Amino acid sequence: MDLRTEFPRSMKVRLGGYAHLARMIDKCRAVLAGTEGEYLYPCPMDERLLEFAGITSDQFTAAVKANATDERVLAWFQQHAQAHQPAELEDWNQRLLLRGPSSPESAAKFKKYLDSIDPLRTDLTAWSDLQDLEEGRIVPQRTSVTHFS
Repeated sequence: MDLRTEFPRSMKVRLGGYAHLARMIDKCRAVLAGTEGEYLYPCPMDERLLEFAGITSDQFTAAVKANATDERVLAWFQQHAQAHQPAELEDWNQRLLLRGPSSPESAAKFKKYLDSIDPLRTDLTAWSDLQDLEEGRIVPQRTSVTHFS
């Protein structure tokens, strides 16, 4: 995957029930190929998933390097990840996908990015939505609005 010319999958795409896993694979593959462009791996979102799974970024990178397909990476991930009940995984997915800025500095950064992409989208509060908007995906209007100052 060449992230200098295309986008990784949305963090909303689920692989094996995990939000963000497909995107993390895309970014890891790009880093291994030297085609990550401006994308970071491991980024804070990657670290959240890895921590939830009980896997290090070095372990995950080695697994992606050794397994050429999503199916094989997923099989490795499921074999090595800490087991979670479906409800616990779904709760974690929702918390990740709804996660917004966690500090005044983070809120300022979020607002700056959002203003540069679409300043009229004051309804967006989650990093996952901001990423999708930035990468040209359709992000439906939200009914609840949070304004950052």
